[in-house]
Amino acid sequence: MHETDPNAAPFNPLPWIVWALALPMIAMELVMNLAEREIFTGPAGIGWRMQAVQDYSVARNVMEYLWANRVWDEIALRAFAYPFIHAGFTHALFAVVLLLALGKMVGEVFRWWAVAVVFFGAALAGAAAFVAFVPHDAFALIGAYPGVYGLIGAFTFLLWVRLIGTGGNRYRAFTLIGMLLLVQLLFGVLFGGGYEWIADVAGFGAGFGLSFVVSPGGWGRVMARLRQR
Repeated sequence: MHETDPNAAPFNPLPWIVWALALPMIAMELVMNLAEREIFTGPAGIGWRMQAVQDYSVARNVMEYLWANRVWDEIALRAFAYPFIHAGFTHALFAVVLLLALGKMVGEVFRWWAVAVVFFGAALAGAAAFVAFVPHDAFALIGAYPGVYGLIGAFTFLLWVRLIGTGGNRYRAFTLIGMLLLVQLLFGVLFGGGYEWIADVAGFGAGFGLSFVVSPGGWGRVMARLRQR
């Protein structure tokens, strides 16, 4: 019989940096939900979510105005804060679930600071792409998805390096992002969608690219494995 540790945790613990990213999202959504139900705020709480969107989202017209007037502090605030604001419970739920799952897989290989760099770097890239390419009248960008797609990019990088090392088809590493983009396309066709996918794709690209720098061994590790083939 296999020996088991009775004191072992039933689930593998998550890296602390993943909880540091997820808990503010959970807390924010909890507060917004309670406020919308007027549980502790009264009728005034109904508008809290919309006020948060106005104050912390990334919208092209707002960011261009701030840039033209050199309001750098608010630009930075919005760029780093928008991942923690969501449109509703379901929007937040899927973001947190994906963050926990992908953060665990990436965080088991990357150092804590590398996970943070990938998440926020992807969020910044997503915001920049959103401002650059969406129409002025598009709904503002909120939610953790560009950062989560950055973690998908990092996970894809890990698979890509592994496949290079084992001699497998390296393009199989991009199966996950291909499936997710296909699902997004189908949902957009069936139910209508906005331009958030632009930020998501930019986040994925940033996460994949940053992994060459922040992963253990970085670019040198990839080149070494390529030379071994």
